[in-house]
Amino acid sequence: MNRTLYTVLFHLALPLVALRLWLRARKAPAYARRISERFAWGLPPLRPGGLWVHAVSVGESIAAAPMIRQLLQRYPELPITVTCMTPTGSERILALFADEPRVQHCYLPYDLPWAAKRFLARVQPRLAVIMETELWPNHIHQCFRRGIPVALANARLSERSAKGYARFAGLTQPMLAEMSLIAVQTETEAQRFRQLGALAQCVEVTGSIKFDLNIDPHLPSRALELREQWQAGQRPVWIAASTHEGEDAIILAAHRQLLASHADALLILVPRHPERFDTVFALCQEQGLATLRRSAQPTVSASTQVLLGDTMGELLFLYALADIAFVGGSLVANGGHNLLEPAALSKPVLSGPHLFNFTEIAALLRAAKALQEVDDAAALTTAVQRLIELPRDAQNMGAAGLMVMRANQGALQRLLDGLGRLLK
Repeated sequence: MNRTLYTVLFHLALPLVALRLWLRARKAPAYARRISERFAWGLPPLRPGGLWVHAVSVGESIAAAPMIRQLLQRYPELPITVTCMTPTGSERILALFADEPRVQHCYLPYDLPWAAKRFLARVQPRLAVIMETELWPNHIHQCFRRGIPVALANARLSERSAKGYARFAGLTQPMLAEMSLIAVQTETEAQRFRQLGALAQCVEVTGSIKFDLNIDPHLPSRALELREQWQAGQRPVWIAASTHEGEDAIILAAHRQLLASHADALLILVPRHPERFDTVFALCQEQGLATLRRSAQPTVSASTQVLLGDTMGELLFLYALADIAFVGGSLVANGGHNLLEPAALSKPVLSGPHLFNFTEIAALLRAAKALQEVDDAAALTTAVQRLIELPRDAQNMGAAGLMVMRANQGALQRLLDGLGRLLK
């Protein structure tokens, strides 16, 4: 497949794209709003001539935030347009930069040549920065035609994804060859990009900027204060975060088993996607677990067994509230989520076995004995119970994770240096 065929197929698929939006809007009504932006019509007022950063959804937006703040400091004369593809990503971007007038936001239009042209004509960026591996051939090609350098920041490419791209070499190779910088997390991923057709001189190993996570120094004390309000200072609290469909039942089964030996245990359960909040709350109630919703700002009592984390932008705070952290997207074959967020808070980290999106990071944590992987509810129960009953083991795991974080920081500075060269 080449780019011409890809574009024809994309146009033919537009009815399916519309159907997918409609189906998503049934669960998350925000998908039915601002549809014109997805075709580069009805864009909000955008100051041209600055930087364009694309972060597909919530996770990438959070990862991009420290980079964006550094870019704002380094280039005070430039606006920054931040795009995404999802309503939750949009909400997070608007919340993160509510007090920064130079950050402007809209959805990224679909990867159609005429939509990409209209978008770039409005934004006129001096540099495009794409977070992780959200590669759109027409957007990249239109930037290349206009002489706009394109950087892939914090890039990651699993073996499975690389095989998928290799099947469409006629599309992938020219696209990668038009990019000016591919800042990858590991040498293994750098080699995969080179094999797919990226120019060797444009591929740099900078590390993962997720290691450069900045934690609000007041966060632990705020969490401790809330736990004291709940009279839960000595109560075992564990969190299962960023869970996907199929995982919640396993986690709740583990929690029910845990309650048999630790009747006062509290689970903070945080689904990854907001459209699942109501479904997971209903599941907790069906299982007979006394459940409160975080969005209601409840006072957790001794009888509360589950706190549903149904708010946005609070995940780090919810991690800080817990003693033990399980990171979801890993008991099902989703590839896992960011293991470094709980590690940065010195929490012992648990996950399922499916971590192919974070292979290198998982290997570092595993080698440091900061990560334990489990396969099912019984193993998860055993792991949580052990960490409750052996607090020294929990402390050692948490300390090891924090050491891994600190030993691998500096990726953000290396990335910013690379972007600076492109801006010159």
